[in-house]
Amino acid sequence: MTPPPAAAARLDSVPMPLPEKKQEARRAPARVDHPFKGIALVLLSTIFLGCSDVTSKYLSSSLPSIEITWIRFVTFALMFLPVMLPGSPLHAMRTERLGLQIMRGTALLGSSLFFITGLRFLPIAEASATGFVSPLFVTALSIIFLSEKVGMRRWIATAIGLFGVMIIIRPGSAAFHVAAFFPIISAFCWAAALIMTRLMSGREAVLTTMAYSALTGVAILTVMVPFVWVTPTWTGIGLGIVIGLASTVGQWIIVLAYRYGDASVLAPFSYTQLLWVSILGFFVFGELPDVWTVTGAAFIVASGLYIAHRERVRRAQVLVQAARSPNP
Repeated sequence: MTPPPAAAARLDSVPMPLPEKKQEARRAPARVDHPFKGIALVLLSTIFLGCSDVTSKYLSSSLPSIEITWIRFVTFALMFLPVMLPGSPLHAMRTERLGLQIMRGTALLGSSLFFITGLRFLPIAEASATGFVSPLFVTALSIIFLSEKVGMRRWIATAIGLFGVMIIIRPGSAAFHVAAFFPIISAFCWAAALIMTRLMSGREAVLTTMAYSALTGVAILTVMVPFVWVTPTWTGIGLGIVIGLASTVGQWIIVLAYRYGDASVLAPFSYTQLLWVSILGFFVFGELPDVWTVTGAAFIVASGLYIAHRERVRRAQVLVQAARSPNP
């Protein structure tokens, strides 16, 4: 439902398709180094995303996951309606990668749906901590689809993160619940969406990508929701709208945050989302994360931070090599 902020920020790597001079003006904020502003925005985003998760869990006790996700995507689509209207100055529905846009929207839908389904059965801290393994899946998928080379250290970090997942879900123990796999599937879907975002990098605008994701989710869920429909109360509708608003605003704030600082600086603060969901989970549901969840989360956070660090090192090396190479 709410991907790790460090991963969600990669949406900002997709530039707007504008003429060269205007495009440089639009990209200018990405080159401004204001780490404290970026940190503040990341911290603010985690509040929105944490509230979205807690509200989703609360609503899952009275509405099916498909219906909750449908309300969330309808709200998402309505927020981007100006982008979809042909006469709007923000109209940005022209795309050269319609197939990828639809597949990305489907993956994003899967991420939301599986996460909300898991929240119905799992403590929110456990589901959220497990959901932070998406950078590990990105590492593996980038080899297949982006032809990236992954060194031994990143593989070790990935293995450590997966070990943290095993500590949390403890397969084979009495505490294991099959729903523990839902946040993992959700993280995989988000990783797939991120890979497709990278494949469209430089060709598709951020607004275009988000608008098609919203439309794809609404279209698929509108077909599914009649089979599980439960007439919601006005309170349920209101909470569903809160989920859509909070998650969309939270992710957009992340995009803004990563214009002011590097991932290696901002990523540690993104994990404060785990703190917020734990606090809110205690006050709303009376849940406290057990020692297994805290220990496993520590492994996942450590591996995620190291992978973000190695990604920064890798990009720096690429830039150095590009600077040394003679112009063709």
